[in-house]
Amino acid sequence: MTIESYIQVMPKVELHVHMEGSTRPETLLKLAQRSQVELPASNLEELRKWYDFVDFDHFLEIYIKIGECLRTVDDIELIAREFLASQAEQRIIHSEVTYTPYIQHKFNGISFDDQMTAINRAMAWAERELGVTMSLTIDIPRGVSSEEGIMLAEWAISGMDRGVTAFGLGGPEVGNPPERYREAFDKARAAGLHSAPHAGEMAGPESIWGALRALHADRIGHGVRCLEDPDLVEELRARQVPLEVCPTSNVCLKVVPDIESHPLPQLLDEGLYVTLNTDDPPMFNTTLVDEYISAARILRLGVDTLEELSLNALRASFLDEDTRKKMEESFSADFRQLRKEHLDE
Repeated sequence: MTIESYIQVMPKVELHVHMEGSTRPETLLKLAQRSQVELPASNLEELRKWYDFVDFDHFLEIYIKIGECLRTVDDIELIAREFLASQAEQRIIHSEVTYTPYIQHKFNGISFDDQMTAINRAMAWAERELGVTMSLTIDIPRGVSSEEGIMLAEWAISGMDRGVTAFGLGGPEVGNPPERYREAFDKARAAGLHSAPHAGEMAGPESIWGALRALHADRIGHGVRCLEDPDLVEELRARQVPLEVCPTSNVCLKVVPDIESHPLPQLLDEGLYVTLNTDDPPMFNTTLVDEYISAARILRLGVDTLEELSLNALRASFLDEDTRKKMEESFSADFRQLRKEHLDE
């Protein structure tokens, strides 16, 4: 048996993945045809070519087009169900998913309450039928006003009894510093939500410092550019702030030139708290299984390290302590048994 077969069946947790950005091309085509939204491609083959990542502006174009096509609550439930089914196929037991309700509200007038109802139907179905769970990080899309950020914090707070566990910040970092949304994050944190902003991807260490100091981040989305600032590395190491690292996304967005150059091994060598994630899997032509395989085959991480990355994600999750403890015991038992079945030791 092979490391690939082991990675496929080993239990995993994912902390950095966008629900809308997980929409498959074939689903987008179906939604667009149903809602009569014009796409820059008329068939699936052309749409898949359009999905091939070009640059960040192109990425945002696709993301916005997905938002335009989510016209009804049934559309939202559909993409949530398909996402959760894909996670289950990869044996991702729990996912903490970034969701941007502002886009669906802006383009299609769907209330936050209705969006949450749709997603909760999908979550209940997945837990019942597939045995996987999900919680939500409601995020601010950078570029909205600070007042709109506060509105989104209020939305997130209202969803705390329906699976919302964190408040996030996504979108273009450059020109949109974390400090702009300090008040929104203060409001969310005071209500009991965790802070999980994106930082240190398209912008450098100053963005991560802002996320730590202004937004009191519990986790950092991406964070790979911390290596440009030794003082920041020391801060992150001392505090063991989890980094949600997305290698293939980093390559596509030209944060690094190729997977072979990815700093994942260096981040680990520096003693930083690292987790492995996909970001927007179909847009970057990846899966979490693919990310683990690349880590093993290209970045030469051993099985012990792969298992530790999985446990890191579980331990950094916003699940309650009892659930985390039980899941960790289950993961560890699975690792031992699956090694016997899939690896030659």
